[in-house]
Amino acid sequence: MKKLSYTLAVGWMAALLCTGCTRQQPVQEISLKEALADKFLIGVAINSTQAAGRDTAATRIIRQHFNSIVAENCMKSEVIHPEEDRYDFTLSDQFVEFGEANDMYIIGHTLIWHSQLSPWFCVDEAGKNVSPEVLTERMRDHIHTIVGRYKGRIKGWDVVNEAIEDDGSYRKSKFYEILGEEFIPMAFRLAQEADPDAELYYNDFSMAHPGKREGVVRLVKQLQERGIRIDAVGMQGHMQLDFPTVEAFEESMLAFAATGVKVMITELDMTVLPSPGQHVGANVEARFGYEKAMNPYPEELPEDVSGLWNDRMDDFFKLFLKHRAIVSRVTLWGVADSDSWRNDWPMEGRTDYPLLFDRNHQPKPVVYQVIYD
Repeated sequence: MKKLSYTLAVGWMAALLCTGCTRQQPVQEISLKEALADKFLIGVAINSTQAAGRDTAATRIIRQHFNSIVAENCMKSEVIHPEEDRYDFTLSDQFVEFGEANDMYIIGHTLIWHSQLSPWFCVDEAGKNVSPEVLTERMRDHIHTIVGRYKGRIKGWDVVNEAIEDDGSYRKSKFYEILGEEFIPMAFRLAQEADPDAELYYNDFSMAHPGKREGVVRLVKQLQERGIRIDAVGMQGHMQLDFPTVEAFEESMLAFAATGVKVMITELDMTVLPSPGQHVGANVEARFGYEKAMNPYPEELPEDVSGLWNDRMDDFFKLFLKHRAIVSRVTLWGVADSDSWRNDWPMEGRTDYPLLFDRNHQPKPVVYQVIYD
């Protein structure tokens, strides 16, 4: 079927919802995971309320449409390892059990990341950087303990997250300050030791920037040359209405695939809101004071903007389908618009519309465009 326009897709949705109503029979709901079954995994990040089954509207969508899940926050260092001698697996166990109960491909996120990092991890009691030897041992304990606990249950790990800047240089994180470039190969080695069968990924945002593209390709090749396994590059899909171009994103997809690793589209969402600053990317640490002009759609999204959003999201799904030979997974960063981190980032109090399902947990037209194209 040729591409459905936004208007046609809306009409198609209405027709689907009316189908069979005269016979008073339930409408057969259509599944993204069924439509994409022979293409790639379709995944979603879930929060702890959803993993516990308390958000029933969201869990219905998760079970119906997705065959892979990733931990949104419960496996980040500050949650799962809040103190040096204490782990808290309460939420992460619940997340894994939800995935297993629903026969899903489970992804762990994330082992080594400079942000949402437990405050103690890289410093001593005086707040000074620990020695390379101490940080190495802390990384070993952290990775071996967490990956080892879920050995054979979690299928893949975001081992290192967001370590490369847009210009291709290394982010000057605490890990880099103390261990230099070596912290990345070290993390991958430790993860492989803990579960030799789990897939290992490098994950980052703004991957369409030429500098970051080259830096990540260089990193992958360096790991490979040292015999350190890396199975995939995760391209965070935090899109805007005007960035990146489909062509630039495609160029990065092909560049990463040329190294021999899989390509995964991770953290996919698309903001309709203006950016309050330059070069923000998806840096969660970026913060700005509230400005009304930066929150143009507090009540609802105008139809013309909604149409632009749907068509652009459809263009990216067409790109992923075009390259399904190299794309193994596409994961949305949240279930419905109300769940999205973008509502309060990088400015609290904003209302965004970045996901495939709206605040009423209804599919947007692009869902049907993806299914029926």
